[in-house]
Amino acid sequence: MPFYQRLGEVPRKRHIQFRDNGSLLTEEVMGLEGFVGNESILYHLQSPCRVMKLGDFEEIEREEWVPDAHAHRLFNTYDVDPGGDEIDGRRLLMWNDDVEISLCRPDEQMDYFFRNGEGDEVIFVHEGSGTLETNFGEVPYKDGDYVVIPRGTTYRFQADGPQRYLVFETPGLIEIPRRYRNQYGQLLEGAPYYHRDIHPPTELHTHREKGEFPVRVRVRGGYQTYVLDYHPFDVVGWDGYLYPWTFSVHDFEPITGRIHQPPPSHQTFQGRNFVICSFCPRKLDFDELAVPIPYHHSNLQSEEMIYYVSGNFGSRKGVSVGSITLHPSGLPHGPQPGLAEKSIGVRETHELAVMCDTFHPLRLTKFAKDLDDGKYAYSWYENADEGAAAVDGDATGAGLTSHF
Repeated sequence: MPFYQRLGEVPRKRHIQFRDNGSLLTEEVMGLEGFVGNESILYHLQSPCRVMKLGDFEEIEREEWVPDAHAHRLFNTYDVDPGGDEIDGRRLLMWNDDVEISLCRPDEQMDYFFRNGEGDEVIFVHEGSGTLETNFGEVPYKDGDYVVIPRGTTYRFQADGPQRYLVFETPGLIEIPRRYRNQYGQLLEGAPYYHRDIHPPTELHTHREKGEFPVRVRVRGGYQTYVLDYHPFDVVGWDGYLYPWTFSVHDFEPITGRIHQPPPSHQTFQGRNFVICSFCPRKLDFDELAVPIPYHHSNLQSEEMIYYVSGNFGSRKGVSVGSITLHPSGLPHGPQPGLAEKSIGVRETHELAVMCDTFHPLRLTKFAKDLDDGKYAYSWYENADEGAAAVDGDATGAGLTSHF
């Protein structure tokens, strides 16, 4: 993050003695890119290396689905049954070497702590609220929040009621787009959000309990469990530029123009070979001849995944909140027949969606296969009765891309 934060007690200088009730505290420098990237310095009651017991290593296994046809796809996810907690309840939909995209509808409480040791995470909270408890302090969240968790953060969810998440995990770094920042890291006046919209941890609670505390760590393509004899949130203070934070999609300021603006105008985060964008309620194009709907375009070097959060996605049946469209590379896509004409004169949209564009192909899972409607690819087919019959009388998803 481009601004400095501090919670709890820290000494006047780095790397000097700092004590708690006479006991020398353990200083931990948690940083990126080999001591030249962002870092924070944390002060622990115990050595963070201290391990009571080594548990089992669980390798991550992915069940890939390779479709017979390369085509546009629609996945209906809203009715996926809840299951698991905020970690083991993640159900992978699609992935490549740069990002994993999962759904999560937890219905259990975490009885362990978690740390992603090989990637950053962005968790979009579609529904729900609660507190992300971390070694940096408490991070409250609510529906519409992006919860950004840098690698190495130890955390546990305390959820308040039913939850629904869209989860991004990446071995790269999650960053604010460079074009939104000046050379010193401050967000520019023209950026679609400001530092005040970014919410770091609010309170730091130093835990001194003893006992057995399992910590599950994602490393080397799997999960390793460690058991500590002290509570992992034993930090008495920290400062720096690396910490978990939230940003509400409702605080994104849409960029509009006289004619239709391309998807990069909605970019919210950048990752390694992918971007995350927020399509928010906004005024539409105001040229008197504007067609306020996306022009057809070909994803020649990228794949486009859109998760639909709320709003009216069109008048056709079969489209609901939680739908996901995937427009793979090599194929043109755009509004379905009739929607461009229908959009003329429309002045605003109340639709809300989260998009992820990747620059390498995405692979699908068997879980995605179970959610695939099997007919979205035909929703551009406009041959009267034949077209209607081809999609069972309903071009499912045809209204989904009305303003994206």
